Amino acid sequence: MSTEGITSTLENRKPVRFGKTAEMVLIHMVPLLAFFTGATLFDWTAAIVLYFLRMFFVTGFYHRYFSHRTFKTSRLFQFLMAFAAETSMQKGVLWWAAHHRVHHRTSDTPADPHSMKVYGFWYSHIGWILGPDYKETDFEGISDFTKYKELRWLNKHYVVPPVALMLLLMVLGGIVNGGSIWAMFSVPGGLSTLLIGFFLSTVALYHGTFSINSLMHKIGRKRYETGDESKNSAILALVTLGEGWHNNHHYYESSTRQGFFWWEFDITYYLLKMLSWFGIVWDIKEVPKHIKYSKNKQEAYQLKKKYEELKKTA
Repeated sequence: MSTEGITSTLENRKPVRFGKTAEMVLIHMVPLLAFFTGATLFDWTAAIVLYFLRMFFVTGFYHRYFSHRTFKTSRLFQFLMAFAAETSMQKGVLWWAAHHRVHHRTSDTPADPHSMKVYGFWYSHIGWILGPDYKETDFEGISDFTKYKELRWLNKHYVVPPVALMLLLMVLGGIVNGGSIWAMFSVPGGLSTLLIGFFLSTVALYHGTFSINSLMHKIGRKRYETGDESKNSAILALVTLGEGWHNNHHYYESSTRQGFFWWEFDITYYLLKMLSWFGIVWDIKEVPKHIKYSKNKQEAYQLKKKYEELKKTA
């Protein structure tokens, strides 16, 4: 889909909401309280572990499973991973996946929820979340998962997972930092773990995830012609556990693996592959050769036909 001349047909996006903006600012400021409470090695360790762990839940399940269905898993495990992904405080699983599907259908056009090319860096990075236009869940766009009542419940009560994680961190912080479960309300203790382990890692997780919507349509290199501004970046692939191969993904979104070539490291894919060894996930979709070695979708189609003809004559 061409993006030439699209700025003349911009959608009338509503301005950001004051309450939502204030909430986001507050979340960013809460970790600064650690200057007064102090922070322990346990707090910093929890922050690092939770950043990468929750990034995997977001990339592996919000994105590659619920948004694109690039592999299969059980009903129980999909619920557990949806719960775990919602601890990222990025709203409900059905909300996230439905809007991401819209992004792929309309990438870098005025209908794209977060096109940097059309609406600018600020809006694509975080503004679209703070405004009222995408507040509701597009249930029609995620109808293949709405049949699961537990996912509908989780999508509606998306504050439950992060609150549960907060309480768990406070208890662990109280035990490790304060020597007692009752120290969960003390400093140093559960409160310092909450500030650094939860809130600081959540803020970092926000911007790591949001960078795919903004920076990945601006910086990096473009291997495939996709009709949009998606790029590949090794640096952002490291920060996001493999999501930085964004141009690859926009070219062929059905693959579990986004780092198409062996040198394009994709930690999320490696972890999902490991889960498949234990039968927890299965039917992981790889990148077909006719896709990997083509430069545009028309060429990919021609190569696919060629391979099919060769198979018939073999």
